[in-house]
Amino acid sequence: MKTPAYKRVLIKVSGEALAGGKSTGLDFAFIDEVCKAVKQCVDMGAQIAIVVGGGNFWRGLKNGEGHMERSRADHMGMLATVMNALAVSDRMEQQGMSVKVMTSVAMTTFADVYTRRDAVKALENGTVVIFGGGTGNPYFSTDTAAALRACEIDADAILLAKNVDGVYTGDPRTDPTAVKYDSVPYAEVLEKHLNVMDMTATSLAMDNKIPAVVFPLADPENIVRAVLGENVGTTVTL
Repeated sequence: MKTPAYKRVLIKVSGEALAGGKSTGLDFAFIDEVCKAVKQCVDMGAQIAIVVGGGNFWRGLKNGEGHMERSRADHMGMLATVMNALAVSDRMEQQGMSVKVMTSVAMTTFADVYTRRDAVKALENGTVVIFGGGTGNPYFSTDTAAALRACEIDADAILLAKNVDGVYTGDPRTDPTAVKYDSVPYAEVLEKHLNVMDMTATSLAMDNKIPAVVFPLADPENIVRAVLGENVGTTVTL
């Protein structure tokens, strides 16, 4: 059996990705493929934590802008991430995996309240930990939640499963001269405002010396390849 390049990882999965080819809702066939890939990683000894977004149901700033107070709109976004966390955990359990959902605010009917101690203990026991609720605060994205939790659990890397195949010098959809990086330092990401994570998340990961791997989730097997250290996208270095 292959040995993971990263022993403990934090995977950030966007809500839009969980919708598969649809714009909203959940694509359970696609989620099942993601869960199978995660199970492969666990079976070869990797410790897996996941932060899920909520954009397939609600994006606080975008959907609430001009209609709702920002904090309340963001609170709705946090609830959307919990919905996704519960859906993913259910599919994992149906595949025979041990999984724990932890939320940043108390929702004890649905999940455990996050503590670093309990999260690390679960990871060490081979349980996949899914973090819902973002950071628990408005004005912070789930990118920032991913970077924060990665720091707290001492993750070896942040795996950013996206709808793009890596980080480019520009937007490849509008700039035909844009070139994909195989690797790029955090300092350059911040200087050039490259599309990796938001600036808060990027600074947090850089300050705590956690590399990030940006790769396409269109093929869920890329999760396994990323954990093994294979070149599947762009590595953001220290």
